[in-house]
Amino acid sequence: MIDIPEQISTAWIAAASVAFLIKHFLADFLLQTDWMAAGKDRPKGWLLPLAAHAGVHGAMTAALFLVVAPSLAWLGFVDMLVHGVIDRLKSMSTRRKALTPRQTAFWWLFGLDQTLHHLTHIGLAIVLAAAGSVA
Repeated sequence: MIDIPEQISTAWIAAASVAFLIKHFLADFLLQTDWMAAGKDRPKGWLLPLAAHAGVHGAMTAALFLVVAPSLAWLGFVDMLVHGVIDRLKSMSTRRKALTPRQTAFWWLFGLDQTLHHLTHIGLAIVLAAAGSVA
């Protein structure tokens, strides 16, 4: 069970939030290859590129937890699954509506995708900060 104390150190919550922002930037932008980005949006053959991309996210989340609370490293797998589902739903919606970057709805969907990822990271940052606060 994950125990969240009533009080979490401000320094830990700030550090964990920054760590997840950096992790997201690295995994979603710098470490995402063309093969991942284009492949995960294909109507067929999308699973392997999506799994690789989401796996990078999961591995980086697991690494953050391994440093602070190794018993919670399994949350990397949770992050991988959640990230993959969010990205797949975005891909399906973009394709179904035939959206392109020239359309406002494309950017709304991109913004929703990024917001859902950041909300996921806020939850993970709270758990990481809670673990660090009691350590």
